[in-house]
Amino acid sequence: MTKDPAAPHSSRARRGPPQRGRGWAIDTTPLRNRPFRRLFWGVAATMLGQQMTLVAVPFQVFALTGSSLLVGVTSIVALVPLIVFGLLGGAIADTMDRRRLMLITSWGAALSSALLAVQALLPGGGNLVLLWVLTACVSGFAAVNQPTRSAAVPALVGREGVPAANALTMTVRHVFVIGGPLLAGLLISLGDLFVTYAVDAVGFVVAAVLLRGLPALPPRSTTEPVRLMAAVRGVGEGFVFLRTQPVLLMTFVVDIIAMLFAWPQAVFPELSETRYADTPNSLGWLFVGISIGALLMGLTSGWVSRVDRQGAVVLGAIVVWALAIIGFGLAPSLWLAVLCLAVAGAGDMVSAVLRTSMLLEAAPEEMRGRMQGVFLVVVAGGPRLGDLRAGAMASAAGVSVAMVSGGIVVVVAMLVVALLVPSFRRFRASRVPHEEILAGRARPDSSAPESDEGRPGPGVH
Repeated sequence: MTKDPAAPHSSRARRGPPQRGRGWAIDTTPLRNRPFRRLFWGVAATMLGQQMTLVAVPFQVFALTGSSLLVGVTSIVALVPLIVFGLLGGAIADTMDRRRLMLITSWGAALSSALLAVQALLPGGGNLVLLWVLTACVSGFAAVNQPTRSAAVPALVGREGVPAANALTMTVRHVFVIGGPLLAGLLISLGDLFVTYAVDAVGFVVAAVLLRGLPALPPRSTTEPVRLMAAVRGVGEGFVFLRTQPVLLMTFVVDIIAMLFAWPQAVFPELSETRYADTPNSLGWLFVGISIGALLMGLTSGWVSRVDRQGAVVLGAIVVWALAIIGFGLAPSLWLAVLCLAVAGAGDMVSAVLRTSMLLEAAPEEMRGRMQGVFLVVVAGGPRLGDLRAGAMASAAGVSVAMVSGGIVVVVAMLVVALLVPSFRRFRASRVPHEEILAGRARPDSSAPESDEGRPGPGVH
């Protein structure tokens, strides 16, 4: 077996349990690791621009066409490459140097975003077809880059640092999910669509510069060159592996259920024009409600990195999400609705951190890229399907029925998962045979006997 290229980082992290704080504040221990610090700030550099572009693209499409239908089509234009390259990118990330792949995709995204800025200067305010092509390119590069970044985390911080590293990354993301759209709205109102896109391009350039300082992260063992058919076969191998691992499979299933039946974003415009029409900027507050809760949870997530019974806590967090969405559907005032959305966002944050940690801890090293590719597709596709369900049901039966019924379905589904898939409910981070999995010699088995070897420090039970 070839030597682990990240061994200097991962082996040091595995010599003993880290001295984690016991407070509620977010655990910043991974930031003491210089390679992870470069990766983290690279992520932060891209987040602001990405969130601004998510506002600018639909605005420009509507400005060019005056059609909400074409705005919806634009979402599909971005989703298709995200699915295709998210899966292929995860497979490629398992067969080539992940540092090199992150550099290639960061520069590709930077170029695509720069061209978006240039097309905004074209006569008539831009070109729809060119806008769609460039949007698809940015989405495709991001779809390869994101699972590659996630798959590289364990090699940089070690197994013990994965939950805290995930919490840090997701927290900074939600900072920009709140700030990015607000800044984009301000720039767009001033007529600076070019600057809005340019910020995204600059962010990817900064990320690429930071990523150059990472150590080489080649695959653990492979002699097959990176080819399209090899990547396609890799995707198939990933799904075959996933079928044999009920715990890993359920990390995707529970999130799809939560997003499909209880994602609320499609009803925000209707609520802002009807139920909350008398409150200034009601639409803006509805759109940032979930992120406010996720951000606050991220800043107080020190306890999350110490959770041992990760599967049970994921199920509980999704139930909190669902109950909060039920409350949102019935809320008579905007501020109560935003509070419910914030609670939902906090529950989703806990679920996302722990599900990502379960994937990175329990998947073998040679499968991590593919598992993160599937994770990206689920995270991106679930809310879009949820928008379709919520919008259709709200049109037919009303917003309250759409939200309350969906929340009830999610609560019932989590109880069913807890009963029918006990291995997920019983999953404990301390029982995963980490050393053998990291070496690619064994698969995770949450029912394995408890062992003191390689166990983290006492967790939250």
